[in-house]
Amino acid sequence: MQTDQPMNVLGTALESCCTNPMTGYWRDGLCRTASEDYGTHVICAVMTQEFLDYTKSRGNDLSTPIAAYSFPGLKPGDKWCLCILRWLEAEKAGVAPQINLMATDDAALKYTSLELLKKHAIE
Repeated sequence: MQTDQPMNVLGTALESCCTNPMTGYWRDGLCRTASEDYGTHVICAVMTQEFLDYTKSRGNDLSTPIAAYSFPGLKPGDKWCLCILRWLEAEKAGVAPQINLMATDDAALKYTSLELLKKHAIE
Protein backbone atom coordinates (compact mmCIF):
# COMPACT_ATOMS: atom_id res chain seq x y z
CA MET A 1 0.00 0.00 0.00
CA GLN A 2 1.48 3.36 -1.06
CA THR A 3 0.83 6.49 0.97
CA ASP A 4 1.80 10.13 0.70
CA GLN A 5 2.11 10.30 4.47
CA PRO A 6 5.75 10.42 5.59
CA MET A 7 6.86 7.30 7.45
CA ASN A 8 9.46 6.82 10.15
CA VAL A 9 12.21 4.19 10.23
CA LEU A 10 9.93 1.88 12.23
CA GLY A 11 7.29 1.87 9.47
CA THR A 12 4.68 4.02 11.20
CA ALA A 13 3.57 7.63 10.67
CA LEU A 14 6.40 10.14 11.07
CA GLU A 15 6.04 12.06 14.33
CA SER A 16 7.07 15.65 14.96
CA CYS A 17 10.66 16.10 16.09
CA CYS A 18 10.37 19.56 17.60
CA THR A 19 8.51 22.84 17.18
CA ASN A 20 10.49 24.86 19.75
CA PRO A 21 12.86 25.54 18.21
CA MET A 22 11.08 24.91 14.91
CA THR A 23 13.05 22.33 12.97
CA GLY A 24 12.94 20.42 9.71
CA TYR A 25 13.97 21.32 6.20
CA TRP A 26 10.47 22.75 5.71
CA ARG A 27 10.44 24.28 9.23
CA ASP A 28 7.30 22.32 10.08
CA GLY A 29 8.71 20.23 12.93
CA LEU A 30 9.11 17.12 10.77
CA CYS A 31 12.41 15.52 9.75
CA ARG A 32 11.35 14.80 6.20
CA THR A 33 13.18 15.41 2.97
CA ALA A 34 12.62 16.26 -0.69
CA SER A 35 14.78 16.52 -3.77
CA GLU A 36 15.56 20.17 -2.92
CA ASP A 37 16.99 19.13 0.47
CA TYR A 38 20.60 18.43 -0.45
CA GLY A 39 21.45 17.79 3.21
CA THR A 40 18.76 15.11 3.64
CA HIS A 41 17.60 16.38 7.07
CA VAL A 42 15.95 13.14 8.24
CA ILE A 43 17.49 12.35 11.67
CA CYS A 44 15.63 13.67 14.73
CA ALA A 45 18.47 14.12 17.22
CA VAL A 46 18.77 15.38 20.78
CA MET A 47 21.64 17.85 20.90
CA THR A 48 24.59 17.32 23.21
CA GLN A 49 27.41 19.76 23.86
CA GLU A 50 29.82 17.17 22.51
CA PHE A 51 27.96 16.99 19.19
CA LEU A 52 27.49 20.77 18.96
CA ASP A 53 31.24 21.26 19.46
CA TYR A 54 31.98 18.54 16.90
CA THR A 55 29.70 19.90 14.17
CA LYS A 56 31.04 23.43 14.75
CA SER A 57 34.58 22.08 14.26
CA ARG A 58 33.40 20.60 10.94
CA GLY A 59 32.09 23.96 9.68
CA ASN A 60 28.43 23.80 10.73
CA ASP A 61 27.88 25.95 13.82
CA LEU A 62 24.46 25.03 15.18
CA SER A 63 24.89 26.77 18.53
CA THR A 64 25.25 30.40 17.44
CA PRO A 65 21.99 32.31 16.83
CA ILE A 66 21.48 33.80 13.35
CA ALA A 67 18.79 36.48 13.52
CA ALA A 68 18.54 36.83 9.73
CA TYR A 69 17.23 33.25 9.56
CA SER A 70 15.25 33.41 12.82
CA PHE A 71 17.61 30.69 14.07
CA PRO A 72 17.89 30.76 17.88
CA GLY A 73 21.03 28.65 18.11
CA LEU A 74 20.83 25.20 19.67
CA LYS A 75 21.79 24.07 23.15
CA PRO A 76 22.11 20.65 24.75
CA GLY A 77 18.71 19.01 25.08
CA ASP A 78 17.21 20.71 22.02
CA LYS A 79 15.86 18.42 19.32
CA TRP A 80 16.83 19.13 15.72
CA CYS A 81 16.57 17.52 12.28
CA LEU A 82 20.12 16.65 11.28
CA CYS A 83 21.59 15.77 7.92
CA ILE A 84 22.02 12.02 7.74
CA LEU A 85 25.61 12.26 6.46
CA ARG A 86 26.68 14.59 9.31
CA TRP A 87 25.07 12.25 11.84
CA LEU A 88 26.89 9.25 10.31
CA GLU A 89 30.15 11.21 10.37
CA ALA A 90 29.59 12.00 14.06
CA GLU A 91 28.72 8.37 14.74
CA LYS A 92 32.06 7.25 13.28
CA ALA A 93 33.80 9.89 15.43
CA GLY A 94 32.02 8.59 18.54
CA VAL A 95 29.97 11.75 19.16
CA ALA A 96 26.61 10.99 17.53
CA PRO A 97 23.67 12.34 19.51
CA GLN A 98 20.78 10.09 20.45
CA ILE A 99 17.84 10.02 18.08
CA ASN A 100 14.07 9.70 18.22
CA LEU A 101 13.20 6.82 15.88
CA MET A 102 9.52 7.77 15.74
CA ALA A 103 10.52 11.19 14.34
CA THR A 104 13.32 9.96 12.01
CA ASP A 105 12.21 9.68 8.38
CA ASP A 106 12.48 6.29 6.69
CA ALA A 107 14.71 7.91 4.04
CA ALA A 108 17.52 7.45 6.60
CA LEU A 109 17.44 3.74 5.76
CA LYS A 110 18.86 4.53 2.32
CA TYR A 111 22.09 5.52 4.10
CA THR A 112 22.33 3.28 7.15
CA SER A 113 20.77 0.32 8.90
CA LEU A 114 17.93 0.30 11.37
CA GLU A 115 20.23 -1.61 13.71
CA LEU A 116 22.72 1.27 13.82
CA LEU A 117 19.95 3.79 14.38
CA LYS A 118 18.52 1.68 17.21
CA LYS A 119 21.90 1.74 18.98
CA HIS A 120 21.47 5.50 19.35
CA ALA A 121 17.74 5.59 20.06
CA ILE A 122 16.31 7.42 23.03
CA GLU A 123 14.00 5.33 25.17
